[in-house]
Amino acid sequence: MGGSLLVRSSAREDDRSHEYEPLTGNDEVEALESSAVFEDHEQIPFSWFEYGIFALLGMAMLWAWNMFLAAAPYFSSRLASDPWSQTNFQSAILAVSTMTNLGVMILLSQIQQSASYPYRINIALVINISVFALLTASTVVFVNAGPRLFLSFLLLTVAATACATGFIQNGAFAFAASFGRPEYMQALMAGQGLAGVLPALTQVVTVLAFPPTGDEAKNGKTDAAADGQSAAFFYFLAAVLVSLVTLIAFAPLVRRHNQIVVGGRMAESTASIEDAERASRKSVSLWHLFRKLHWLSLALGVTFAEAMFFPVFTVKITSVVPSESAGALFRPAAFIPLAFFFWNLGDLSGRVATIIPFPLKKRPFALFILSVARSGFIPLYFLCNIGGRGAVVPSDFFYLFIVQFCFGLTNGWMGSTCMMASGDWIEDEEREAAGGFMGLCIVIGLTTGSLLSFSVAGI
Repeated sequence: MGGSLLVRSSAREDDRSHEYEPLTGNDEVEALESSAVFEDHEQIPFSWFEYGIFALLGMAMLWAWNMFLAAAPYFSSRLASDPWSQTNFQSAILAVSTMTNLGVMILLSQIQQSASYPYRINIALVINISVFALLTASTVVFVNAGPRLFLSFLLLTVAATACATGFIQNGAFAFAASFGRPEYMQALMAGQGLAGVLPALTQVVTVLAFPPTGDEAKNGKTDAAADGQSAAFFYFLAAVLVSLVTLIAFAPLVRRHNQIVVGGRMAESTASIEDAERASRKSVSLWHLFRKLHWLSLALGVTFAEAMFFPVFTVKITSVVPSESAGALFRPAAFIPLAFFFWNLGDLSGRVATIIPFPLKKRPFALFILSVARSGFIPLYFLCNIGGRGAVVPSDFFYLFIVQFCFGLTNGWMGSTCMMASGDWIEDEEREAAGGFMGLCIVIGLTTGSLLSFSVAGI
């Protein structure tokens, strides 16, 4: 990577062919492997209370998207009278969400000097509360609206929540980076993993607790589709409550940020909090950040691009247990969300596991190689029972634990490791910009992966 900002000696300043090195210098690398925090930020104590709020922020960041996934049977039932809408609404949701999110992230990444990251987080939470309140109301009013009208309404709400997700991703990653505690960045990633586990677990429990009646099974309906309005009402209401609780919990974290991060500079002047933040902030171009973080940012993008393949396979793979002898857990209504649960459980476990020191965290190129190697999980899906056509490896254990759980585990570990390691390779005043940049790389990876995943959609 090469550059004078990360290299202390003049000889290294002249050699642009070398990689950027951690700002702490070679004599401090060993200490960083255990703490991963900068020496000049050691005066900021770690707080489990603050960790919990960042985890809540991470959960709120992806809760909206997971609620849209969980409510898919409800959307399908609302669009049943229009075959085109029913067939294409999931692809439309995916396209609108990823493209809107990417556009917002690119725009916000260009606005650094005047940015108020707490404001971006707050406005995102307010948008989510408003949008999901509308969606909650839509399950009990205007239920007879035409399918094309409902699809238009649905895509508008998707665009609004995708916009909010862009705001909270940019704001939360930058805000967490400003504390100089990599543990808080890990908390955001763990919260995202939790947002994936809970909806899938809820869906499995619901199917087992309220299995389809004989008439519903005869008509090919699941309990979620038959009672879609009630289920969707609670899905959307839960999203409202999660965003509302996060908005309330975020207030003391902002006060803490003002006291610790900004307070020192305000003591030297009469400037406002906003002025103090801007005075301490360095406007950094995306290209400058990419030159410093290119292996980490590429590893992050590749990791999340690969992750977008798993939903395509998961909705098509069923248990190898014959349907006539399968228990409730091994029938598609429960088995498919169970597979989502195992992937997300692995993802959450990987994000939490980054607390354990690991030597490769200081080797960006090695992390990039590992991210590419993860693509080896994708062919394993073809060994499973796709579309009930039979499995090369006839084992649900192989599918749920070896493929789903391990693929999710490597996704969570790689994503969190890259995010946490990014702080070791930039200047203190570049932390907020770097946090937003890495968040942008996640969205680019997701968008790329969502488009590439259509190549296996017809399996």
